[in-house]
Amino acid sequence: MMLTVTLNAALDLTYRVPALTPHTTHRVTEVIERPGGKGVNVARVLAALGHEVTVTGFAGGGTGRVLRERLADEPRVTVAFAPVAGATRRTVAVADAATGDTTQLNEPGPTVTPAEWAAFLDTYEALVHRPGTTAVALCGSLPPGVPVGAYALLVRAARAAHVPVLLDTSGEPLRRAVAARPDIIKPNADELAELTGFHEPVRATRDARRRGAHAVVASLGADGLFALTPDGGWQARPPAPVRGNPTGAGDSAVAGLLSGLAEGLPWPDRLARAVALSAATVAAPAAGEFDRTTYEDLLTRVAVTGRPAAA
Repeated sequence: MMLTVTLNAALDLTYRVPALTPHTTHRVTEVIERPGGKGVNVARVLAALGHEVTVTGFAGGGTGRVLRERLADEPRVTVAFAPVAGATRRTVAVADAATGDTTQLNEPGPTVTPAEWAAFLDTYEALVHRPGTTAVALCGSLPPGVPVGAYALLVRAARAAHVPVLLDTSGEPLRRAVAARPDIIKPNADELAELTGFHEPVRATRDARRRGAHAVVASLGADGLFALTPDGGWQARPPAPVRGNPTGAGDSAVAGLLSGLAEGLPWPDRLARAVALSAATVAAPAAGEFDRTTYEDLLTRVAVTGRPAAA
């Protein structure tokens, strides 16, 4: 059983329009409503791959109720959200059919009280110490009221339970949590540069490892993933750009990395899976989903280059 943590979960709404034009009225041709937030998207992809997964974090208000109900209908997903008095946020993606581009609007999320945060920590401790928990992913932004060092605390708790942990966040929460020595961090190029001050991927990933990350996997957009690990360094590239909605592509990459970690796959295989899932998500209609035919085709054609560390 894998565990994903989404402290700032969301209900994702995708509006499709023929063309997005500022300062005009638009007729929406399709509306898609899905459970969302980075860790929720990761969980849905893991479940689609056949893994049992538990989702936790905060959920509250009418939006939180819908989020719980939608996730409860997902096969192989167990819902373990802690309650919060405020309403779970919504995100709105406006997909432009003419250009293929997507405009994203993200609400800030509910304010979490100290008592609600303490109650969540009890829930999290029980989940990471539960027999059968194989890996945990800590994903996304922090809602208002949650301490900036929250992820550092959650990484330490997972390590104390001897459960490998992957961290996907940014800014000061990432900076503090790296010092807690997560097994994997997965920043994008901008987040990695903000953390380290370096824009060159090899130098930046080396610096991030010096700061405490056991392994660093950097998202490089159309250039795929670059990983620096104790076992070596590799870059995985998709065979060609994929047109579509990039929302959730990074979350699918996290699902690929987390499942590969739990299964003990070699790093090149983990990276190939992550890149193929990410690209297949771009081709799918909504975050947390992927086109299986596209995924299986890409998995055989992802180019992974690099070398293992010297013995």
